[in-house]
Amino acid sequence: MKAVILAAGVGSRFRKQLPKSLIRLPVGYTIIANQIAMLRNTGVNEIIVVIGFKKELIMEEISDVLFRYNPIYHITNTSQSLRMAFESTEHDDVIWLNGDVYLDDTVISRIFNASGNTIAVNKSKCGEEEVKYKTDSNGRIVEISKKVQDAEGEAVGVNKISKADFGTFVKCLQECSENDYFEMGIEFAIKKGIVFKPVDISDCTCIEIDFKKDLEQLEKELQI
Repeated sequence: MKAVILAAGVGSRFRKQLPKSLIRLPVGYTIIANQIAMLRNTGVNEIIVVIGFKKELIMEEISDVLFRYNPIYHITNTSQSLRMAFESTEHDDVIWLNGDVYLDDTVISRIFNASGNTIAVNKSKCGEEEVKYKTDSNGRIVEISKKVQDAEGEAVGVNKISKADFGTFVKCLQECSENDYFEMGIEFAIKKGIVFKPVDISDCTCIEIDFKKDLEQLEKELQI
């Protein structure tokens, strides 16, 4: 099992001069350090971190990972960072996640242990600006984007593709435009017959850190 962490973006909404993955959490370590620890504890044997904005700072913060540089991070979105990472590695089962998400180890373990292609979802939340999803009668995801109507919950940005579908998924990412999120690649893959199923992590702590209020929410949930 491999993992990809997408940490190339500027993170302008947080109004800091650091990559968002280097935000220090209430528990004392950074978002990306927490993610790497969770992945290694679960059994992931190779981690690729896609870097861009102030890449040297991330490279100084963490070790024992592979780096993939997105040189056009300032004009591309997550579909292109993920494509670059996938094109530089051999086919395998791969977990990928956004580099600005705090999560507890249960989230990673559920995705790691689930069979097939999976997307971690929170059924208790459905924010207007968040990525949402919808399933069919067989429990397969049929839509995933910020524009989904009558959504069942939020996709939290932690996902897995199987080795069997890796090659096809890379081709789907290659079809994405520069400004597409990686969810567009998932939608292309669904149209090609690739099956993704949701993994419910509603009972876990999993928070995207976009604003100061998100850190305050995390502090409250961790009871710090």
